[in-house]
Amino acid sequence: MFARFHRSARPQPSAERHHNIFEAAAAYVTACAEDDQERLDEAAGWVSPEALSFGVRELACRAVVALAREQNRSPRAVAEELMGLPAS
Repeated sequence: MFARFHRSARPQPSAERHHNIFEAAAAYVTACAEDDQERLDEAAGWVSPEALSFGVRELACRAVVALAREQNRSPRAVAEELMGLPAS
């Protein structure tokens, strides 16, 4: 009985591919950097606006940390430079 219920409770495969928030964020930021409005709109539709915002924030944090490590600088200094802010 359980096996029958378990099988019927499985989600059915979909022809449409589902993207996670990190795929959406990477595609969205890349499209923005390349000024590709069509890809930007497509990526924005993959997940909810809240999920996309979280993914973009996470991508920004990871990028700043990676650049800071690569340059042997603080994440704050790297972020300020990227944003064109005066050093604090």
